[in-house]
Amino acid sequence: MKTDSVKNRQVQLAIVGGGAAGMFAASVAADLRLGAVLIERKARLGSKVLMTANGRCNFTKDISPDRFLADVGPCAKFVAKAIRECPPRRIADGFKSLHVPVRRMADGRLFPADGKATTIVHAFGDLLRDTETPIITNCPVTAVEQTHGGFAIVTKNFTLEAKNVLIATGGVSYPKLGSVGDGQKFAKSLGHSIVPYRPGLIGLETADPRIVRRAGRRYEDGRAKVCGPDGTVLFDYRGEVDCEQFGLSGAAVYNSQRFIEHAGLKDWEIEVWFDRERLRFRNLKPRPVKEAIVTIGGVALDDVNPETMESKIVPGLYFAGEVLDIDGPTGGYNLTLAFATARLAVASAAARWRITSRPSSAAKTR
Repeated sequence: MKTDSVKNRQVQLAIVGGGAAGMFAASVAADLRLGAVLIERKARLGSKVLMTANGRCNFTKDISPDRFLADVGPCAKFVAKAIRECPPRRIADGFKSLHVPVRRMADGRLFPADGKATTIVHAFGDLLRDTETPIITNCPVTAVEQTHGGFAIVTKNFTLEAKNVLIATGGVSYPKLGSVGDGQKFAKSLGHSIVPYRPGLIGLETADPRIVRRAGRRYEDGRAKVCGPDGTVLFDYRGEVDCEQFGLSGAAVYNSQRFIEHAGLKDWEIEVWFDRERLRFRNLKPRPVKEAIVTIGGVALDDVNPETMESKIVPGLYFAGEVLDIDGPTGGYNLTLAFATARLAVASAAARWRITSRPSSAAKTR
């Protein structure tokens, strides 16, 4: 795309970030006929989506909105409207309408039937191609600035003018895939508070030889319990336990670690069951946030309207996905949160655009 073709041209919606939330947002904008442009810092869309569930892309879980919100926990109240308006079943039906066959696991997790995350990313790509949605890749945004008539999205080579902006840049996990905290920096520069980052859904470190000698082995029928110092069971999850060179991972461990982080526990024990072993560890250190499946922390929810995903501080500025301080358990919850908040943000931006672009009564009489 030539620089001159975008400079000083105002679009209705600029979507910053081409991951799960950004791709879904652009698809919704196309459906609502809201003129949008999608800007991604990496050379291709959906880099992190391609690695979800070991490249198989568990994109949602076939459960009711009430069950989903109960499982999500801390951010449930904030995302309630988004999830009720875009529940897991609606997301699944949407992919089916894009000719993506879906496979349902016994526990309700949904995957593309071929087990390939590329199928999901390609479905978005095909839709955006067919709707002629402009996509700018390999283009890091350096600033989002408020202007008299909207926003300036600044890049190294050009500045794009937009009436509304949706920031969907993700968290800070896996920075090589593009999640480097840009969106949070933009939000902070525009007056928003940022909740400090912590790792969510991450492995726990231990050099216990009973773990290390099994490195590389996966136990599907594992279990993990989080206990207080008095032995009281605080959290119990049945699921996969993986042994690694650094220690423990897998769904049971990931969800236990997330519970520990959200509960703010300082003194705790984790009991892990696998391969006829029952091992107990105390206060294990989590791996770094850059390796986490999801980032806990981000744009403070008090600064965002949960009914619209619009900033309470800057009108016309919206947020979706992991850039916000929202996160869920492993098992399709985090992609669902990204999709649902993106849909609500774009629908709200479309409604705002129609109101603000409506001719005044004086103009109508001319």
